[in-house]
Amino acid sequence: MIVRVTLEIAVGKEFDYQVPLDLRRLVTVGSRVKVPFGPRQLMGVVTALVETGKVTKLRDVVSVVGKQSLVTPNILSLARWMAEYYCCPVETALKSVLPDSVRKEREGWKERLFVRALSLDGGLPPLTKRQATVWAIVERHREIPLQSLIREAKTSPETVRRLEDKGLVAITPQVLERDPFANETIVPTTKLALNEGQEKALDEIIGVCDRPEEGQQVFLLHGVTGSGKTEVYLQAIEHVLEQGKGAIVLVPEISLTPQTVERFKARFSQGPLRTLVAVLHSHLSAGEKHDEWHKIRQGRARIVIGARSAVFAPVDPLGLIIVDEEHEYSYKQEEAPRYHARDVGIVRAQREGAVVVLGTATPSMETYYNAQRGKYRLLELASRVDTKTLPLVRVVDLRLEARKEKGIPIFSLKLKEGITQRLERGEQVMLFLNRRGYAASLQCPLCGFVAGCPHCSVSLAYHRHDAQLRCHVCGHVEGVPRVCPQPECRSPQIRYAGIGTERVEETLGKLFPKARVRRMDSDALRRKDDYRLILNEFRLGKIDILLGTQMIAKGLHFPNVTLVGIVYADLSLHIPDFRAGERTFQLLTQVAGRAGRGDVEGEVFVQSFTPFHPAIQHARRHDYQGFYEQEVEFRRELSYPPLMRMCALTLRGRHEDRTRMAAEYLKGRIEEGITDLRELIIAGPAEATLLRAESFYRFQIVLRTHSMAALGQRLAALMVKVDLPDDVQVIVDIDPATF
Repeated sequence: MIVRVTLEIAVGKEFDYQVPLDLRRLVTVGSRVKVPFGPRQLMGVVTALVETGKVTKLRDVVSVVGKQSLVTPNILSLARWMAEYYCCPVETALKSVLPDSVRKEREGWKERLFVRALSLDGGLPPLTKRQATVWAIVERHREIPLQSLIREAKTSPETVRRLEDKGLVAITPQVLERDPFANETIVPTTKLALNEGQEKALDEIIGVCDRPEEGQQVFLLHGVTGSGKTEVYLQAIEHVLEQGKGAIVLVPEISLTPQTVERFKARFSQGPLRTLVAVLHSHLSAGEKHDEWHKIRQGRARIVIGARSAVFAPVDPLGLIIVDEEHEYSYKQEEAPRYHARDVGIVRAQREGAVVVLGTATPSMETYYNAQRGKYRLLELASRVDTKTLPLVRVVDLRLEARKEKGIPIFSLKLKEGITQRLERGEQVMLFLNRRGYAASLQCPLCGFVAGCPHCSVSLAYHRHDAQLRCHVCGHVEGVPRVCPQPECRSPQIRYAGIGTERVEETLGKLFPKARVRRMDSDALRRKDDYRLILNEFRLGKIDILLGTQMIAKGLHFPNVTLVGIVYADLSLHIPDFRAGERTFQLLTQVAGRAGRGDVEGEVFVQSFTPFHPAIQHARRHDYQGFYEQEVEFRRELSYPPLMRMCALTLRGRHEDRTRMAAEYLKGRIEEGITDLRELIIAGPAEATLLRAESFYRFQIVLRTHSMAALGQRLAALMVKVDLPDDVQVIVDIDPATF
């Protein structure tokens, strides 16, 4: 028996090994194996069973991990497609489809001793008082972990061993599954009545689930915030479960999972379609990830909820993939393989005969463009459920406020008045600012010095809670100088510029001393459960004002939130990225959508220095169609996505001039080597927006084409031949989400 193996290290080829007799029954395509490689032993995945090896004398497979293959044939095929499309080695793609905890050499199950009551043949033997207490607990539970029994009975292991000696109990090791939601109380729910728009959308999705070969398998569910998209997801999943299939629900980032998981667990925790709901995201411990993944592989969990890597969950057979908030760029992986979970999900569904639902209030330009051209089927939910109205959005011109206040205020007069009124009525407020820390930079007004990162082309942000200057790119930390560090200046007038969430929190404490304020950003969330606990307190009304970064911007449902304030709407608007307007429109619309989801009409205040920008004006009117039509014309004029596809080549090296020269050389090789592609546009090389990051200088070449698959193949072939300096690395990013 000969197997072809892809190793964990990226060497760009597969190797053949012989399987010893005692391992043959354990080996199949997708098995994890340990094999000799030179003087070392490495882990790998069996990608094929072959008749004859590439060489005559083959070395033996050392061991097999697990009783079941870990990479299904469908996922193996998907990994090969990813390697080809995203221009990366197959080994890198294969590593991404399995969590680290599952790829380990030894299976990571956690074993615990359990005590099980045995059947009594000849009656109960004489017992001491303590033994009788322990026996009563075991008899009641029939089976209980030894440690739990000792705690409940307030006894020692010796007492339990005496019961084992008397033939009353058996003490055996068993696998104890780690459940990240074990301590949660889930109250079962039943399905809700749908309105006309929801009913129509569900009928169309179900129709294609029943006859996937007859219709377009990708739906764009475009529904305004609060229009009941989640209920459509839940009832569509119910339908595929009835068909004996499973579903994957992708959410854009970890912050969305607590509320989402709760809703799905509550719906599928009882009844004939009762099933385990597995969760996969990076905030789980390694052990929890291992156990959740194996629940899916063994077919016990048929619904999976998670961030982008959950798209590879081994659900089989697969009936439905839901991508909630499909416009979110956190679905794009920023290291190799640089895949986009939405696009990989669509390819996977097409290969496995499943249906994809892309849900959002603010579709990405690419997705809406595909829906307009008939590539995806468009479903519209134009109104909120229960006839609730969309919030009233007020745009505040900060230029006028700055003139009145003789300086830039954090809160305009209108926003302060709005917060005061809501607090007096016992309603809740959410405030959004997408910048953490206390101040954006430390500056000297006399000599112009700005505290910068020694490794990156950015200023250091000041964090007051630990009195440090921090780089938000590489994590560099240093102390705060009392005077200007410039030897010729040494002015004590050095001061902070710009604001972050810490400073807004401090200001709220002064303006509203009686209000209970909580801040939610990555600095404030220190422990694993902090996010869930804060949201729980907010839901129970123990917090009056919730202030946060984009982790509070989307997907959350709090009926008592009646006012949302966007402190500075311009932070994402003027970055040098052609998607800046689109991102700002999406963010404003999503944040605004947190208001007025209960019985009281919501109100939103957007504070901006550019109040008449199209992104802000269209968001104010909840007018996606108007924004799309204007934006797509701008993109057409410049041949940007979605009209053309894009690929970014980033060269990084320690020496600026050498990296620039390497980029010039690479551009020349592309111009010479890729001549047969129609309408290939090459821009650059140019300095990256952030020239220096983590001590590396970066230059970018941007390619645009109508056929990305063809460009990817030619690029992959060209990169093998290009001879660049050893200290310059090229990163190929197909369909980049951000620059």
